[in-house]
Amino acid sequence: MSMLTAIQSASAGQSRATQLRFWLLLGGLAVLLLVSITLGITLGPVEIPVSAVWRIAASETLRVLSDITSLDLSGWVNIEEDWSKAQFNIIWLIRFPRVLLGVFVGAGLAAVGVTMQALVRNPLADPYILGISSGASVGAVAVLAFGAFAFAGIYAISFGAFVGSTLTFFIVFLLAQSNGRLNPARLILAGVAVAYFFSGLTSFITLTSDKRELARAVLAWLLGSLAGTDWPELTLPAVVLLFGSLYLAMQARGLNALIVGDETAATLGVDLTRFRRLLFLAVSLVTGVMVAVSGAIGFIGLMIPHIVRLMVGTDHRRVLPVSIFVGSIFLIWVDVVARTAFDPVELPVGVITSLLGGPFFLWLLHRQLKERGGL
Repeated sequence: MSMLTAIQSASAGQSRATQLRFWLLLGGLAVLLLVSITLGITLGPVEIPVSAVWRIAASETLRVLSDITSLDLSGWVNIEEDWSKAQFNIIWLIRFPRVLLGVFVGAGLAAVGVTMQALVRNPLADPYILGISSGASVGAVAVLAFGAFAFAGIYAISFGAFVGSTLTFFIVFLLAQSNGRLNPARLILAGVAVAYFFSGLTSFITLTSDKRELARAVLAWLLGSLAGTDWPELTLPAVVLLFGSLYLAMQARGLNALIVGDETAATLGVDLTRFRRLLFLAVSLVTGVMVAVSGAIGFIGLMIPHIVRLMVGTDHRRVLPVSIFVGSIFLIWVDVVARTAFDPVELPVGVITSLLGGPFFLWLLHRQLKERGGL
């Protein structure tokens, strides 16, 4: 009995130590995210002092709160406005919304990648590889070219991208079925085929449109970019990321069961049909909105989950929140490189992620084939 008690105590101690390391990691990533946001705003052709970033942010936050509450809150915090008009415009109107959009998009695509890899039990799954980004692109381009979904107003592109991504997801899922079961190998092949088809459809719509400026706008959008972001554009991705990530985090136990196998998940009480359908909708919504606001930024959903699993293991209760932080930090720095490393030319962030993600995908494919002893 004493030996059993000792084993149980040791197990409980290991569990507490693991939990402590996890929370310390989350705290460290939160600090790193804050530092990355600050440096992402200050780095650029125009030198910006670090202290000015958060003083301007605090000043504008108090101003907005004063407008909302009709109270004078300026006396609460003594902020000396020693920045120039040019610095204010660069920090608050240009770089701050751009960096925050990178936070939202990086977090959203990373969370989607984690969910998809568990949902289809394939480590190569990713919105970009499975054609979901291409489907979202068709929906968004249809709005730009034909004025589709005009009833959605300023959210027409986001709605079109959501419809396109949802439709693509279900097409790929149906094509990947084999004898009523999901075949991971067919899933990748179906995703690549559908991605090519929708990419061709996007090009067809663009080249046959009467709008002369459409081709340039669509090309810039398809390459993926965070440039030109305004504050009003952040509302929808922020709300979708908040509720989408909370919902996916609540499904972490189901994802843990699903990754073991359908039979095991069903034994544990998971309604597989309903569970998959709801997750498909959630993933399509998050992907559609993120693609709509930033363009087709690929491979984040592929790379980040694998990197995070090396850090915290395979439990989705840890993988999902850590991936959200790592995805945000990663895209912030990719954007910094894209707009500073090749000055005066600014590269779309989708170009950088593709250059990184292509070799990473080949390495994963090689490792998977090696583990299985070949094709």
